[in-house]
Amino acid sequence: MNTNLIFRFFMRVVVWALLGIMLSTPVFAQCDGRLIQQGAFLHPPLCAPKEPKRIVSLVPTFSLGIALELGLPVVGAPLFGMSDKDLKAKAEAAGVVDLGSFMEPSIEKIVALQPDLIIGSDFLGEEAYQMASRLAPTALLTGANWKEYYRTLANVAGVDGKIEDRFADYEKRVAAVRERIPKDLRVSVVRITPWEFQVYLDEPDAWAPFEVLREAGVKRTDFETSEKKVGTKRLDFEGLAGLDGDILLYIVGGSNDSATSGRHEAVLASPFWKMLPAVKAGRVYRVDAATWMEFSGLASANKVLDDIETYIIPRP
Repeated sequence: MNTNLIFRFFMRVVVWALLGIMLSTPVFAQCDGRLIQQGAFLHPPLCAPKEPKRIVSLVPTFSLGIALELGLPVVGAPLFGMSDKDLKAKAEAAGVVDLGSFMEPSIEKIVALQPDLIIGSDFLGEEAYQMASRLAPTALLTGANWKEYYRTLANVAGVDGKIEDRFADYEKRVAAVRERIPKDLRVSVVRITPWEFQVYLDEPDAWAPFEVLREAGVKRTDFETSEKKVGTKRLDFEGLAGLDGDILLYIVGGSNDSATSGRHEAVLASPFWKMLPAVKAGRVYRVDAATWMEFSGLASANKVLDDIETYIIPRP
């Protein structure tokens, strides 16, 4: 047998044996770091290190982008298949090791990185939490609002002292944009996937870019607005008729292959699409899936504001 293959097999056995030992006992018996009694993350309290030195992010959007904005020492994250090339380049420049797909990150790489803190989002589920928390203190954040998520992560990492300063310029820009939004204008937004159309509503705890739209004073149509949490509307071609805004923004792609499937080209040529008021008026614009579907913090929020200024606010 090839000696290289034997060595690789041996090393894999060693890694899994080490993982088995780590999973058999708690990472800590008592907290020598910062005990965070409450927070928007799974299973508080959390014993977080006083100053994390080696952070692994299990999610390549919120937790990775915000962690890098906060200047945290992220050593690993799943970078494979990211649409946000800017964030990926930023992570690679910071020396972040690629853990593969966020659906199946490499356990061996996580073990080898020896993280002292693991971060992510609660949608990863209980099983992911149970495994990760055996490797290092783990915070899978539950905050639905992106600002709450930001503040929680800063608190977990022990860098929340100046967090409000980071929002000052953003809030100032939002206020300036809001003053320029036409009051009687209605905007529709739809995502095109290979199998359906998705409408993220203007509702409580809306997905982050749509919360930014609301903050900036952008009004959606009645079809796209709810006073209670409803979730994403999933439409067929006939359902597109509800998108009767004066302006239409559309998203192609994200965390799937819809950017290359070719379906969106057929959609744009269909009579159902062409009948929409914004399309008839020539006020339909494609926005970047990396910003709108892989939202990752203040940088993404400012890119949404860029789109508002480019496509929604009338030019002099």
